[in-house]
Amino acid sequence: MAGEPQADCLFCKIVAGDIPATIVRESPNTISFRDINPQAPTHVLVIPRVHYANAAELADNEPQLCGELLSEAGAVAEQEKVDVTGYRIVFNTGAGAGQTVFHTHAHVLGGRDLQRLV
Repeated sequence: MAGEPQADCLFCKIVAGDIPATIVRESPNTISFRDINPQAPTHVLVIPRVHYANAAELADNEPQLCGELLSEAGAVAEQEKVDVTGYRIVFNTGAGAGQTVFHTHAHVLGGRDLQRLV
């Protein structure tokens, strides 16, 4: 069920503390951690503590939490010092868009020129 932890979800296991992650920031409703396969010098994932399969599902069910996720992504960019040089916040939704973990997550990417990265 949406919002409930999923036993087979990698990110739910990180939230529960069952799988380690390099956590860079936490809030009552979100966790931010380094991507294990970074695509830029700064590549941090920001996830809600509750399980929703993708950004659209999160926005439909908990729009306030969706806003908080974006706010946390901005705070991560500031903390990682990419807020001045520029950064991207990316949500992949669906396998065809490259989503591999079906728990809403925002990628915060920065630390190099991203103009050619689509």
